[in-house]
Amino acid sequence: MTNRAVASRYARALFEVSCNSGDPEQTDRDLSAFQAILDGHTGLNVSLLNPAISPVRKRAVVDAILAKTKTSVVVKRLLLMLAERDRLNLLPDLREVYGDLLMVYLGVLRARITTAEPLPAARLESLIETLVNATGRKVTVETSVDDALVGGMVTQIGSTVFDGSLAHHLRRLRQRFLTST
Repeated sequence: MTNRAVASRYARALFEVSCNSGDPEQTDRDLSAFQAILDGHTGLNVSLLNPAISPVRKRAVVDAILAKTKTSVVVKRLLLMLAERDRLNLLPDLREVYGDLLMVYLGVLRARITTAEPLPAARLESLIETLVNATGRKVTVETSVDDALVGGMVTQIGSTVFDGSLAHHLRRLRQRFLTST
C-alpha cells in the first residue's frame, strides 16, 4: 500500500472523529500548526523522519512539542500514534487529504488558475465571482504563473481542466493543419 493510501485512511478516520467529537476546522488548523513547527526546524524534521531514531524517542519529542501547544486532544492522539508507529512521514499527505475532506464538508470548491502573467486583483475577483455563480458553491482559488502558456489561462476545478491558453489553441491549430494535409 502506498503512503498516500495509508495517509488517506488516517485522514478519513481523523475527519470522522473530528466531526463527531469536535471542530473539524480546528483539527485542520492544529495539523497545519504542527506541520509548520516541523517545517520551521529542519533538524527536528529530519530527526523525526530518520528511521535510525527509535519510535519511542520520536514519541517523546512529539509529546514534548505538543505539551507546549494548545493542540486538540484528537490531533495529539493522532500525532503521538504516528510517532509510535514511525509514520510521521505521512503527515503532509494526511494534511492534504484531510483538507480536501474538509473542503467538501464545508461546501467549498478548490480551483487552480494558471496564467501567463500575474492576474490583477480585480480580474481575479471577477473570475472567483464567475466560478461561484457557475458552481453555486464557495470557491477558493490558488493562482500560479506559467510563461509557457503564452496567453490566456488554464483553470482546474477538481479533476476537470479548462484549457483556454494560447499555447493550447496553437497546438490544436497545428494538429488540424497536420491532419488535413
